[in-house]
Amino acid sequence: MTTQADGQPVREEEEERASGGYGPSLTVDELAARAGVTVRTVRFYSTRGLLPPPSIGPRRVGRYGAAHLSRLALIEELQHHGLTLAAIERYMEQLPADMTAHDLAIHRALVASWIPEGATEMSREQLTRRSGGSLAETDIDRLAAMSVLERTEDPETFRIDPGLLHLGLRLLDVPIAHDTILAARDVMLEHSRQAAKELTRLFQDEVWGPYRDRASDPAAVEAMKSLSAAMQPMVVQALVTAFQRSLKDELRRRYVDET
Repeated sequence: MTTQADGQPVREEEEERASGGYGPSLTVDELAARAGVTVRTVRFYSTRGLLPPPSIGPRRVGRYGAAHLSRLALIEELQHHGLTLAAIERYMEQLPADMTAHDLAIHRALVASWIPEGATEMSREQLTRRSGGSLAETDIDRLAAMSVLERTEDPETFRIDPGLLHLGLRLLDVPIAHDTILAARDVMLEHSRQAAKELTRLFQDEVWGPYRDRASDPAAVEAMKSLSAAMQPMVVQALVTAFQRSLKDELRRRYVDET
């Protein structure tokens, strides 16, 4: 049994839940490299209460898990959104302390939906550090298939989608064939585009209706833009929740009910 930094024991099932499915295995240096921050930043966030204490393993070495990595990714997303440190602290305080890495990843995806799309350049060396290990060309191909990155004319530089990077790197550890990833991406794109089209139609018919006759009124247009911006994260959350429930029901029907 491992212990927390304050000396209190951590039960194995609690470790499993907090780490998102696998026990704490990262040193503070490895955690910082995977998150793309400095060790000093990790320690600073810990002192501010933004990160839970690590589990203490053999030789009193702190070990961090997937939930710590997901919290750092969420903090990064909030920073991209322009929140101050004080605002991030207030935001994180509202989250349940026992959120798993899976829950945090979904929460981060919802936060990312508020942020305008954009790409940033990253060197192969930086990408390798973020992955926590070596990256083969097949790994680069998989990340490109998931639209996490695009190659540039410089083979050592990539355009990265910050909102997908954390998820894409985690998926590299999942034994899924490259062709399967491409097929899954096509399915997701097809159905998400159809859902977006139908939701846009409803939005235009039911929500935009009251403003349609005032399309030339700047105040009405501004009100419409504000309403659209406010609805986007709510719609994304509704879609994610609906998909989660549908996937759970389908997996249960296929692999539990049929056995």
